[in-house]
Amino acid sequence: MKKVCELQIKILAQVGSLVVDVELEIGNETLVLVGPNGAGKTTLLLLILGALPCKKAHIHMGEKVVLDTELKINVPTEDRRLGYVPQDYALFPHLSVRENVAFALRCRSPQKKPREVEQHLHAALENFNISALANHKTQTLSGGEKQRVALARALSTQPHALLLDEPLAALDIHSRKSIREFLSATLKNLSLPSIVVTHDAFDARILGQRIAILEAGKITQTGTWEELSKNPKSDFVEAFVSM
Repeated sequence: MKKVCELQIKILAQVGSLVVDVELEIGNETLVLVGPNGAGKTTLLLLILGALPCKKAHIHMGEKVVLDTELKINVPTEDRRLGYVPQDYALFPHLSVRENVAFALRCRSPQKKPREVEQHLHAALENFNISALANHKTQTLSGGEKQRVALARALSTQPHALLLDEPLAALDIHSRKSIREFLSATLKNLSLPSIVVTHDAFDARILGQRIAILEAGKITQTGTWEELSKNPKSDFVEAFVSM
């Protein structure tokens, strides 16, 4: 998989009454995005994806500009090479695990021959230890299994960056620990620019090399967990690192 040096984001957009005004640079690392309810965390992911319009924006992935409103460059969502896993995983319940992952592969590279699709599919199922579930309908899976399928589907297309929205929120307390450890190891091995939205302080501490605080549509502080703990710059940050 080709690695991208960094993801550069400058976004100004109004979504309803919320104004999102954000600048971020993300290397081959995991940046955890946290903030109060309504701060714009999910909205920011959707803006990066291209699912919501921007008034003024520039998004640069490695050597490729995917959005520049001044130059009128706007690469369609499906061509931005972004892996995205929403909070509810968005799996097709009537399809099997195999069919869910294969769907993404065929959409990303419709020119691929069936044998090539099968090879990539096999690798994705093996990498996420879900080969034994290949023929199961996703509606029959546990929360942890669904998360693995969603990650396999998102990463099977070899994205240049990864966006995860509350990836652990739907899990019960018993499976959360093991899936958190699995996700942490996966993100470190990928070495991709990744943004993970969470409201959980422990998840943020374990998953993120850096943490960005989003309040009312603006980044108010970034840093490691230790940096935020030593010098919280808002009441929210102080409360968050004390959890």
